[in-house]
Amino acid sequence: MTTRPREVVGPLERGLAVLEAVAAGDGGRRGLGDLARTTGLARSTVDRVATTLTVLGVLRAEGRDLLLAPGAAGLGNAYLDSCGLPALLGPHAAALAELLDEAVSLAVPDGDGVRFLAQANRRRAMAIAFRPGDLLPAAGCAPGALFAAGWDEERWTGHPDDAGFRARAARARERGVAVDDQLIEPGLVSVALPVRDPAGAVVCAVSVVSHTSRRDAGALEALALPPLRDTVAAMEAALATGPAPAPGPDPAPDPGGAAGSGAAGFKEELGSGFLQSLARGLDVLRAFGAVRGPARLTDLARLSGLPRATARRSLLTLCHLGYVREDADGFVPLPRVLALGHARLSALTLPEIATPHLVRLVRSVRESASVAVLDGDDIRYVARVAGSRLLHIDIVVGTRLPAYATSMGRVLLAALPEAERDARLGRLVPEALTPRTLTGAGELRGAVAATAERGFGWVEEELEEGLRSIAVPVRDGAGRVVAALNVALNAGRCSPEESLATLLPQLREASGRISADLAAVGRHTPVPTA
Repeated sequence: MTTRPREVVGPLERGLAVLEAVAAGDGGRRGLGDLARTTGLARSTVDRVATTLTVLGVLRAEGRDLLLAPGAAGLGNAYLDSCGLPALLGPHAAALAELLDEAVSLAVPDGDGVRFLAQANRRRAMAIAFRPGDLLPAAGCAPGALFAAGWDEERWTGHPDDAGFRARAARARERGVAVDDQLIEPGLVSVALPVRDPAGAVVCAVSVVSHTSRRDAGALEALALPPLRDTVAAMEAALATGPAPAPGPDPAPDPGGAAGSGAAGFKEELGSGFLQSLARGLDVLRAFGAVRGPARLTDLARLSGLPRATARRSLLTLCHLGYVREDADGFVPLPRVLALGHARLSALTLPEIATPHLVRLVRSVRESASVAVLDGDDIRYVARVAGSRLLHIDIVVGTRLPAYATSMGRVLLAALPEAERDARLGRLVPEALTPRTLTGAGELRGAVAATAERGFGWVEEELEEGLRSIAVPVRDGAGRVVAALNVALNAGRCSPEESLATLLPQLREASGRISADLAAVGRHTPVPTA
């Protein structure tokens, strides 16, 4: 839509401009003054947008800077869930990566660029750095030549013929395959094939990507093309059988700290500082995650809980801005939605996700808080924030401690399948670190079983005299326990009952927020633990 419709929702338009500008900033960070200059908006407008997006959990404030928050991942997830390509084709890409021991990518056209949807990487020192949501110029990569092979003369008019792009597109049309010989950057080579839907339309491209330190472009094509063709055939067969039902939209992020429920509650508390129409527009965008393919206005209004007329204005705005397209069958989200921070968010690690929540927890309880993962028979600290008291527990990230004598270790052991848990505990030779350390096989099994039953871990002066620790599990989007969160304190500060009553609810709240962020960020991309 080239003409600005009269029904465009101004706050939604300005809010998305600010969000996209933050996403384009270095590390997903932008100063408020810089945002005003970049977007051309008044500073007061940027402040109101920032307040709204922060309250909604889409951005977070750090001093005078705004940073992308994991809640923004729900917007990109809505597009990925609606198109269904990562869920349907991603397993085939991962299998090809395993077979060839090379990185494999899925990408779609996005204007004059190529937007990546999924990346199956291999563990190497020189790793391929594409992330879901990354945008490359079509003229600079193999998938771009495949997509441009279908352009008509009108589309080519005015398009720069960078490095013979039109000739490469013509070769891709003739051969049905495109090769990138160090176009993106020196040393990087790839070979790509189109994936077509049952009607014959190209819906995406699948690429095998390597480095010239392993093989040149010709050698990569010779190696990868036969299994790549087999993979494309399997992908097209999967498309022909029809997509699975949409998994449902990501829930709106729950940043906490504001009274009321949803946009109406925030509006009631913050008044004119909260842009309710911006919040509603984001709700409409997230609602696409519950529908595969074109979505009807009536369904989007119902899913977002909005009046039909309100949802329609938001959709017209999203269409005008290029995030959504209106077809005969309904509205379809476009790859540009991924420009709202998805590439940066898909690269977040567990420590990066957890640390802001640890900071908030420590400010509340004034005790040290940590996140750890199970590493063999030990726990390994991956995130930590020290308490504000003069006497606090001094442990650094990377520290390893025996799982059997720590509250986080018992939480992580309790989450294992019973047979694996018994095997681990059976091979341990526990050392008495203090007079109170449990070392008997039966005692440890009982302590871990009790942890599983009550849902939290408790260790009283078993790791070190005078040290008390309470821990709760952290879960991913599938409900699996992937880490543990604890608060450690001086056991002499208060009674065990007082510690439990004060700390456990706040620990569970913080764990719930970390788990929600992990679910959003990890919906389509695994979250590294370190």
